[in-house]
Amino acid sequence: MLPGSRLPQVTFKTRVRDDSLEGPNPFRWQDMTTDDYFAGRRVVLFSLPGAFTPTCSTYHLPGFENGYADFAEHGIDAIYCMSVNDSFVMNKWAEAQALENVQVIPDGSGEFTRRVGMLVRKDNLGFGLRSWRYAAIVDDGVVEAWFEEPGLEDNHGDDPYGVSSPENVMAWLQEQARGAAA
Repeated sequence: MLPGSRLPQVTFKTRVRDDSLEGPNPFRWQDMTTDDYFAGRRVVLFSLPGAFTPTCSTYHLPGFENGYADFAEHGIDAIYCMSVNDSFVMNKWAEAQALENVQVIPDGSGEFTRRVGMLVRKDNLGFGLRSWRYAAIVDDGVVEAWFEEPGLEDNHGDDPYGVSSPENVMAWLQEQARGAAA
């Protein structure tokens, strides 16, 4: 997406804990919209090919989780990790990663990912449709900056990682701050 583009309006099917429910699975479905996540705040959104996958679990998600305070110092209100995985998978991944700062967004049907042009086939890995790796700074639902890994294509033989890294997104924020101070 180009800077200045508005994010597409979609509804995400999420599962949230509800302690008023009894039984071994105290979760309920809750629809969340693009506006619920993005309206009125400046956020980092990053998307990746899949929960529990190596680069995503070792570098991409932990980097944003561990760097949360630095992002907040640069005016970021929230950090969201999106993947074309359902809410059950995303919630378990968030639990396994012991997330305290990054919130996960399940794009189970890939609708948001398709509408931002990042839905790719990963049949070569047995994944089916997944997200291409990217990150964005989003201000009140409008893309401020877009960080897309090179080589966007179906069944890419590699999993490029660097352009959308937390370090690269932070470097952009720092450059913007220096430019504003000058």
